Amino acid sequence: MRHLKHSFESKTGTRLWLGGIAVLLLVGSVRAEQAVIWIGTTTPREGDSKGIYRATMDLQTGDVSRPVLAAEIGSPGFVTLHPGGRQLYSVCQLPDGGGGVAAFEISAGLESLELLNTQPTRDGGATHLAVDRTGRCLYTAQYGGGSVAVFPLAPNGSILPRSDLQKHEGSGPNAERQDGPHPHWVGVGPTNRFLFVPDLGIDQVVIYRMDLAAARIRLHGRGHCPAGGGPRHMKFHPSGKFAYVLNELELSVTAFAYDPEAGTMQPIHTISTLPAESREVPNKASEIRIHPSGRFLYAANRGHDSIAAFQIGPTSGRLTFIEREAIRGSWPRNFNLDPSGTWLLAAGRDSHTITVFRINEQSGGLIYTGKTVNCPTPICVEVQLLP
Repeated sequence: MRHLKHSFESKTGTRLWLGGIAVLLLVGSVRAEQAVIWIGTTTPREGDSKGIYRATMDLQTGDVSRPVLAAEIGSPGFVTLHPGGRQLYSVCQLPDGGGGVAAFEISAGLESLELLNTQPTRDGGATHLAVDRTGRCLYTAQYGGGSVAVFPLAPNGSILPRSDLQKHEGSGPNAERQDGPHPHWVGVGPTNRFLFVPDLGIDQVVIYRMDLAAARIRLHGRGHCPAGGGPRHMKFHPSGKFAYVLNELELSVTAFAYDPEAGTMQPIHTISTLPAESREVPNKASEIRIHPSGRFLYAANRGHDSIAAFQIGPTSGRLTFIEREAIRGSWPRNFNLDPSGTWLLAAGRDSHTITVFRINEQSGGLIYTGKTVNCPTPICVEVQLLP
């Protein structure tokens, strides 16, 4: 069996847990030929989705199998892996209708999920979740509750009762969407010391210092995004020197210089993901990813139903527009890259599709492969290499 380490947005085997959607990578130069795709979905009352779905991907050809139900659970919108690769976590709706988080044991062959346990957030539904790089704590962001929660993890990967809850305060200039705080993403920084929470309602990335032993967090600082921008998701560059925040409302990306020791963010510049004439309702930015090489950045636009590609300046961190590619689907809430950076998988929530694009390794441009599979209301794509 090949040896695995948990990593994110890196093809070197270095562990870089950054929250959100994660990837298991091989250590060394041996490349896996197959991967499992775990798919989080929304489960509307009259919809077809029943929970978390599973598919396989041939990493040589880009072929994806028909997704099948892996675990029946309500509204597992976002899922993420434990660093050890043996547990999968999801946000969820509990049987009593309240919001919660769920832990699943992954079978040895990555063929099935078994529910370990659930825990209530006790502050509304969780929008996003992340695990620290040592697998000791689970973090969630509550959009409606305006809060960030911390859950210790047991040695077997199950979730222990909530140990901390931090409430955000403030509002923004967009009266409709920024009437109060709305944390939309949560992720751990490169050194596993700081937690980052983009808050759409207050135009800030709230930064916490992590106390893993006590399973608590305390306010450390803030990164400031453009007024009315509505920060939604963010990612760190593999070098650890830059961070990139996707602004949902203004359809833009703000690049930050990041100091990993001090845990501070300083804005460099902001660039639009759509031209001015297309930046209106119902268009909204949704997800952001960085290529494993660190050379390219991708951002999804809902409504416009496209993915914008940018080149990353190696020393400046500034972004230069490359192209926009239609996803051949509708309402891309999420997309992900395979560990090698060869393939991009775009999830169309309203088209019930996952579409595969090949990434041009020289230009960073996207090439439509014609490969599409159907999956009910997909909104999260998580890739795990088969052993």
